[in-house]
Amino acid sequence: MIRKIQAGLLSLLLIFVSGRNLPAQAQALPAHPLTLSEAIDYALAHYPAVRAALEQVESARNGVALARTSYLPQVNPIYQANRATQNQVAGVFLPASITPSIEGPVQPYSGASFWNTQAGALLSWEPVDFGLRRATVDQARSAEHKSDADVELTRLQVASATGGYFLNLVTVQQAVTAAKADVERWQVFDKTVQVLVQQELRPGADGSRADAELAMARTRLFQAQAAEQQAQAILASLMGAAGAAIQVEPRPLLASPPADSLPPSPPAAHPLALDQQARVEELRAKERVINHTDYPHLFVESEVFARGSGANPDGTDAGGLKGLGLARANWVAGISVVFPNLFDFSARRDEKRMAEAQERSQQARYQQTLQDLTGQIAAAQAAYQAAVQIAQNTPIALAAARQAETQARVRYQSGLTNLVEVAEAESLLAQAERDDAVARISAWRGLFGVAVAQGNLDPFLAVLRAIH
Repeated sequence: MIRKIQAGLLSLLLIFVSGRNLPAQAQALPAHPLTLSEAIDYALAHYPAVRAALEQVESARNGVALARTSYLPQVNPIYQANRATQNQVAGVFLPASITPSIEGPVQPYSGASFWNTQAGALLSWEPVDFGLRRATVDQARSAEHKSDADVELTRLQVASATGGYFLNLVTVQQAVTAAKADVERWQVFDKTVQVLVQQELRPGADGSRADAELAMARTRLFQAQAAEQQAQAILASLMGAAGAAIQVEPRPLLASPPADSLPPSPPAAHPLALDQQARVEELRAKERVINHTDYPHLFVESEVFARGSGANPDGTDAGGLKGLGLARANWVAGISVVFPNLFDFSARRDEKRMAEAQERSQQARYQQTLQDLTGQIAAAQAAYQAAVQIAQNTPIALAAARQAETQARVRYQSGLTNLVEVAEAESLLAQAERDDAVARISAWRGLFGVAVAQGNLDPFLAVLRAIH
């Protein structure tokens, strides 16, 4: 049993520790032993994954505020001063981004350069957008809701991992206690056997067998202690305090849990289901944005601008610093209607179909998640009921094993049996002690599994506090 726990702890240590960027120094922990509830609260406050998810919420919240700024008008001021030649030719050219515009009539070619300035401000406002901006804001808001759901899911994952390893640590500590008791019994019995061997009341083989059994009991103790240290290291890392020495309070978990399970909770209320549903809403919001992109854009625009030039109307140089001042001012106001690219309708239709398919796919995942959660809840409840029954049976097995061990010792000392029967009785007692020590904790683990499957640890923690 200890080897299985040790192997499981080693494998999960690689998953939870090696793959994460944990802080280089351990966080300060409370001086008193932590209860399960305190360990979970500490992990939720310090584990980096929770903080990262909260920052994503803040980012999404700012994204909503950013989307709302699209309702505001735009004012774009500009000022420009340059020195250039003034050579104009008659003709019509297609728009080009690298060719500057030239103002003025066509003049004979001249290599002279002049000062030119311009300044202005353009006010642009879209009073009617046919619902596009609202759809964009709703899309940003759906991203915020998805981030909120991610936080709750992350909190559940961190809390369930922390609680699970807290229970692992308490389980291994009880196994260490049982292993110590086994070592102590073999130490006492080994001394008894050695005395009998020295008095030639028992063969020397019995002394060797007793020494071997004592050594194996110590080996089991060392293995249990190593598993305890590994469980402490993993629990510390899950709490965001890697490298710190963890002290836990096991007493509330050593009492028998209630026979009844937790209050039922619908699978749709599980953070994973809520996260999946938020993703569905996010895709629907994306569809609404796409559906509003086919409408034209109506802009109310107004501009004031002024220009200055160092060239005279006849193309001669005005001289000096003429042109650095703004000589002529104008204003313009009007309405612009910008239609979407007519050839984008086919691409837009395909984009809509892609978004609809993504929503249907996510909706199917959501339904599958509900099915999976329903099965997990039922399985967790069955495991809990079995753990409760085992916890009720292990005291009977422990009492019988103790009686058998006592009788075997007496029979051996009376010369009525051999050391093999005593070793078997000791092994049976050691196993019964380990089973009884962890049975009640396993029942609590089963109840914790029900809470995790339901996605809400609060009822479980309330039951634990009531017993404590």
